[in-house]
Parts: sequence; structure tokens; C-alpha cells
Amino acid sequence: MARFRVGADIGGTFTDIVFLGPDGELHTKKISSSVTNYAKAIADGLSDLFEETDLRPDDVAEILHGTTVASNAILELKGARTGLITTKGFRDVLEIRNLRMPRLYDMAWEKPTTLVERYLRVVVDERINVKGIVRQALDPADAERAVDQLLNEGVEAISVCLLNSFANPEHEILIRDIIRRRAPDMLCCISYDVLPEIKEYERTSTTVINTYVMPIVARYLDTLRQDLDQKSIKAPLWLMQSNGGLTPAQEAAKKPMNIIESGPAAGVIGAQALARRLG
Repeated sequence: MARFRVGADIGGTFTDIVFLGPDGELHTKKISSSVTNYAKAIADGLSDLFEETDLRPDDVAEILHGTTVASNAILELKGARTGLITTKGFRDVLEIRNLRMPRLYDMAWEKPTTLVERYLRVVVDERINVKGIVRQALDPADAERAVDQLLNEGVEAISVCLLNSFANPEHEILIRDIIRRRAPDMLCCISYDVLPEIKEYERTSTTVINTYVMPIVARYLDTLRQDLDQKSIKAPLWLMQSNGGLTPAQEAAKKPMNIIESGPAAGVIGAQALARRLG
């Protein structure tokens, strides 16, 4: 039977791998990170550890992975070229943000660069109120115009976040269906699927972040899974979330917003467990 839980953490210089057995048996491996393909170092490190011990691929029960792939994409502004479709009058929510500032009286503080430039933010004329009642129906022709405008700009992904869609996603779904017809391979996220909650900035920014990093995270996790399979490691892959919990790799690929702080969160959880052990 598979005995070991395996932890894998990627750093800019080294990748660390830890095997932990139910009886406390411990094996570790430190290997240089493969910068062009971070997934490769994990698979190679596991193979090296198998060669150095009497362990086999089927001894691995599960792989728990913390990664900064998503956060790096945001910090380096290397995510997908993303377009945003929103309600008329709310085009600049990403820049207006809200009243919260890290340094309230610092006049020199500048807001971070938005992940979607203004010319890639387009609006549709529709309105749903906070109770989910349609006050102004969305004209399909208007939605098609907005989608075509972004497609003509060569976007790689599209976020859709309409006013009060958390209460009624009807118009967002209409736009999503148009995108799927117009560009079947286009990556698209609607806010109702990502974060169906009140507050326009929070919902818009979260949906945009999810869309922005999704291609990078999905590609990375797919590559990692393939590399593991090639090494005959069939154990399930779990990703550390920003809240300190774990999520299956398949879910992380769909909602990468949940693993933005994956690496740092894992460090905090580990430090907490160690502190409890030491009293």
C-alpha cells in the first residue's frame, strides 16, 4: 500500500521534496529549480529520491504542492492578455477600486497597475438590480458587439462581470454563450462562477485575476501531471490554497485565484504545526 505523503515546494533557486510516512519516517531531497519548466524539477527530484532509497512510485499516497506560479505571473505582469466586459458606467471599477489605501495620508502612493488596460475594458447597456430583477434587458446584438471588439483586439481570455450578477447571472451567461459560439477556444470566466458575492470591485478584480492567471496555472499543472505520469507516479496531486487548505489540481486549474498565496500559506501552516509540537 502507498505509505508516504509527499510535500513539494518550488523556490526560485531550489525545489524541496519531503517524504513523510505514517510512522514518522522521513526522506528529503533538495534539487535545483528548473526555471524554464518548474514542474520538471519536482518529477526529477522524486526520481532521484527513488534511486537513493528503496522507495517506489507506488509508495506515494499523495503529493501536496505549494507554488508561486500564479503570484509570480501577477507580480511580473506576465498573465494572459485579458479583456473585460462589464455594465455601462462601470468600466473603470478596476482603477477606482475602493476607499481602502495601505497608507491613508501618503500622497505619493500610487495604485498598482490594472491587469486589464482601459481599451480592453468594454461595456454593454444592461441593468439588473440588487434583488436580481432585470431592469434593462441585454440586447444580444450589443453583447455580440462587445465580444467582437475584444476578439478583434486579440485578447487571449475574457472576463465578464456585470452589475449585481451575483443575484441573477442571466446576462453573464448570455455573453458567455456568445463567446463560446464566436470563439470556442477562448478562455472565459464569468463573475457568477468565480465569486458570486456583492461588492463590484472585489468581484470584478477577483474574476479578472482568475482569468489572467488561468492559462499559466492550467498549463503548469498539466505539465506537472504529465511529468509525474511519465515517472509512473499516479498519486493524486493537491495544491495548497491561500487559506491554508488543499484543493485538487483539477479545481486549482479552474479557479487559480484560490492558490495565489499558495507558497506563503504553506509556510505559515508548517510554522504553526512546528510551534505546536515544540509547545
